Amino acid sequence: MIDSREAVQVASTGTVARTVLPPTDAPSPAKPAKPRETRLRALDGLRLVAALMVAAYHYGGRDGEVAKAWGSSPRHQFPVLHGYFAYGCLGVQVFFVISGFVICMSGWGRPLRSFFASRASRLLPAYWAAIILVTVVFALPMVAFKTVSPSDTLVNFTMLQYPLGVDRVLGVCWTLWAEVRFYALFALCIVLPGANRRRVIMFCAGWTLAYVIAQGAKMPLLDIVLMPEYAPYFIGGVGLYLVHRDRKDVYAWGIVAVSWLIGQHYAVQGLWHAPQANGFSYRTTYGIVLVVTFGYVAVAAIALGWLRWANWRWLTVAGALTYPFYLVHEHLGWVVIKALHQGLHIPSYATFLLTAASMLTLAWLLNRYVENWLTPRLRTALAKPRPTVGASRP
Repeated sequence: MIDSREAVQVASTGTVARTVLPPTDAPSPAKPAKPRETRLRALDGLRLVAALMVAAYHYGGRDGEVAKAWGSSPRHQFPVLHGYFAYGCLGVQVFFVISGFVICMSGWGRPLRSFFASRASRLLPAYWAAIILVTVVFALPMVAFKTVSPSDTLVNFTMLQYPLGVDRVLGVCWTLWAEVRFYALFALCIVLPGANRRRVIMFCAGWTLAYVIAQGAKMPLLDIVLMPEYAPYFIGGVGLYLVHRDRKDVYAWGIVAVSWLIGQHYAVQGLWHAPQANGFSYRTTYGIVLVVTFGYVAVAAIALGWLRWANWRWLTVAGALTYPFYLVHEHLGWVVIKALHQGLHIPSYATFLLTAASMLTLAWLLNRYVENWLTPRLRTALAKPRPTVGASRP
């Protein structure tokens, strides 16, 4: 929804650029000569695929509020596809693997202030706009969906509503809470002391051991900090970035393998259940493992350069739209589904496609008129060093 020394820059469009330098164990200098950059456009495309997976889940792969939008359960609207749409929730795991890759790339050789500024300016503008937009739309008399109290809405602007137990304006914000915790761990352990291969390997190994211990200890505080159910995907993405730097790095491949082995376990544990006659859908163990594996393999293919040929410019736009689309697609999608299907009696499959297209259009507007305007200003304000105390003023 930036960089250097493997120098990366995620521009205001949200795309990723990289230039490969030889791996080294020494921390990179703060201000290296700026190398020529190329874009990892395939990574942008994979982001959009993951976002569309999540949208398919929210529109047709579950019951709940979306059933009110359709007028009946999505399993009646999509008698064949609803079982496949149910796997779309695993797009979140794919996002986490991508995030591990991108954050390691963006934090390599970057000072802490710059890292914080880039992350905050990337997340907050579209997020704030989405909070306002959903709140306004849900307050309309003709929109019959549950609204959040004014007090809880204000707390939502902090992005800390989930741990505080406050009602959420955006259903997907729980994933942002996981992202924020990952950023904090990575910043303290890698960005602050300075990134190098040895330190990143120790971070991945230490985090893995720590979350396994936390899981066994059954201590809620450790679970909140170490995120056992999500950590394998972030760590796997970090390992894949090390592979991107050196495809022969045995330690990096070991990190990826262990993360995949544990990650598929958590996915199956969280999403599999025995077949139920009245269940909405049934996810098989093999299906869950297959989707998780797809996320790792797809990022690995990009890390190894196998998808370098996927360098179409439209993927840059896809990467820019992914984050705002992810924020608004669920709740505002319900409103569009109800208007099209129940109001205009448009068939289910056409409604599904039109809703996704309308949310992508809205995402484009948010990117152009909110992110492109506010992101660079916020990043500049946050990255600007404070004047030294006692320094003379002009």
